[in-house]
Amino acid sequence: MKIETALISVSNKTGIVEFAKSLISRKIRILSTGGTAKILKDAGLDAIEVSEYTGFPEILDGRVKTLHPKIHGGLLAKRDKKEHIDTIKEYGIDKIDILVVNLYPFNEAISKEECTFSNAIENIDIGGPAMLRAASKNHGNDTGGVTVIVDPNDYDSVINEIDKTGKTSYELRLALATKAFAHTAAYDGSITNYLSSLLDKAPKHNKTPDRQKWPEIITIQARKQQSLRYGENPHQTASFYTDEKIGQGLLSNYKQIQGKELSFNNISDADAAWECVSSFDKPACVIVKHANPCGVAIGDSIKDSYAKAFKTDPISAFGGIVAFNKIVDLETARIVINNQFLEVLLAPDFDDAAIKELSSKQNIRVLKISIGNSKNNFDAKRVGGGWLLQTPDSHDLCINDISIVTKRQPTKQEIDDLIFAWNVAKFVKSNAIVFASKGMTLGIGAGQMSRVDSARIASIKAIKSKLDLKNSAVASDAFFPFRDGLDVIIESGSSCVIQPGGSVRDDEVIDAANEHGIVMAITGIRHFRH
Repeated sequence: MKIETALISVSNKTGIVEFAKSLISRKIRILSTGGTAKILKDAGLDAIEVSEYTGFPEILDGRVKTLHPKIHGGLLAKRDKKEHIDTIKEYGIDKIDILVVNLYPFNEAISKEECTFSNAIENIDIGGPAMLRAASKNHGNDTGGVTVIVDPNDYDSVINEIDKTGKTSYELRLALATKAFAHTAAYDGSITNYLSSLLDKAPKHNKTPDRQKWPEIITIQARKQQSLRYGENPHQTASFYTDEKIGQGLLSNYKQIQGKELSFNNISDADAAWECVSSFDKPACVIVKHANPCGVAIGDSIKDSYAKAFKTDPISAFGGIVAFNKIVDLETARIVINNQFLEVLLAPDFDDAAIKELSSKQNIRVLKISIGNSKNNFDAKRVGGGWLLQTPDSHDLCINDISIVTKRQPTKQEIDDLIFAWNVAKFVKSNAIVFASKGMTLGIGAGQMSRVDSARIASIKAIKSKLDLKNSAVASDAFFPFRDGLDVIIESGSSCVIQPGGSVRDDEVIDAANEHGIVMAITGIRHFRH
């Protein structure tokens, strides 16, 4: 059926004048409301006010303007049902073939510190969602239906199809309807999140209400980025979903340059590697195996940092994930692929020569991710029948956070080593023990049920890699419940330890450190990672 009428009512005015011009040049009539109509008219375009078309004025401060049979009849009439077409003709209702709507900026309103409860309520759109749902429901079939647009990025697709066939395809209308339902679902979810976060159950409308961090009801929307071959194991199915509201700097923004399809475990491990490596400012390399760093280092260059990270645990590095926080050059790429088998290589960028070199190993998944300051809104873990949600562990240690509780004071090098080891321990599964020296991990004990076992494993790994633990620094992600874990560290030859403190046996542990003349630093912050 010929496209004759479009209704445009948008809060996001991006590209709307150009789109309306395109419609008018194709002899499509424009209906519009309020501010949108004014913008179109100011641009010299012929736009009919909805109130003029319906014969009924906007009332109640604009709360009622599109909630009218001439609007919803035009949106909901089935194009292939004679009774529907006859009915709207009888009542003087025209078909509305294109609906362009995006909703009042509710999220933008409530994000302002001074937003009163009344202002939040007035930014809840009523007519917009009603029109979107009506148009989306009536996207139609091969015969015809309503084309609904919520995203300015879709304007060109609609115009291109009209130019080719004089109408839009069923496939495009269904895709746009799906997008519109997602838009209204996210919008309603934001309103629910806001209202259920209010601490005052009867807030004053002229006041900015106090809100709790975690609402009573939370709605999360994620979009499928890709299907995965399988989950953690081949008998499990899996997909990767992303949060579109998150900015640059996180794994979900990766661009795959080459390599096989990513697996569930590839993505999980790559995220662990990227989180860790992007926490460093100096050129850094992180090698991850089964979600734990097995080698971390900083250096004067990424080539230097890789050599040190790989040296930590060459055996575990086999089949691992390698991440850099600086651009990868030809020499580094060549060393990595000649040195080890790896599943994924991540970096902010790769120079052309490096990409060419990596192409000789087509199975390696090469991911490019921009460095950024974005953080996840929350961390989530699925449990039986529910979710555990928490704020991200984004605490960064600085020297002023450290208390030295032993008689001996640390040297400048020991302070640097302690902070480096502590930063690595933050990304190691609990119980975590990390030995380090001069910007390089020497041994990592992860995921053990007892801290003393983690300490033993970390020292054993260092011995296997022929690394000397004498005068090394050690980080423990949580306090030492007994002195036995510290005794293992002392026996290894370490000169300083950093830990949160807080055990009922802190005095006993500190006494053990003083007994052997080592430095102990207390942070007051724990970094459990499960």
